[in-house]
Amino acid sequence: MDKNRSDLNSRSLYSYCLTKPGSIEDYPFGPDIIVFKVASKMFALLSHRNGQDNLALKCDPEYSEVLRQHYPSITPGYHLNKRHWNTILLDGSVPEREIRGLIDHSYELVYQSLPRRKRAEFQADW
Repeated sequence: MDKNRSDLNSRSLYSYCLTKPGSIEDYPFGPDIIVFKVASKMFALLSHRNGQDNLALKCDPEYSEVLRQHYPSITPGYHLNKRHWNTILLDGSVPEREIRGLIDHSYELVYQSLPRRKRAEFQADW
């Protein structure tokens, strides 16, 4: 996959993460890893490692296994809880529509774990 296509995909996914209610970007691990959070809880990490863009997302453990079997570019979370996180190599092998759905899934898992009072602040509307 060419670098320009990867950059476009990363920019599009970056923008999509920020559309989630209450979403902010943060850099707690340094300038090379963009962390997307809702109410101080991570739901996505965008990074560039080994010449490739990567997106780490929280995921239901059983669904994680299905995704990993179906897409070779989805692997256990890099430097994260491998049961609850996946890392997606943004090489074009996973359709962007599918990745957006996985971002939604990750956000929803984190959002639903928030106290009811905190969830009400964001009025998430999916």
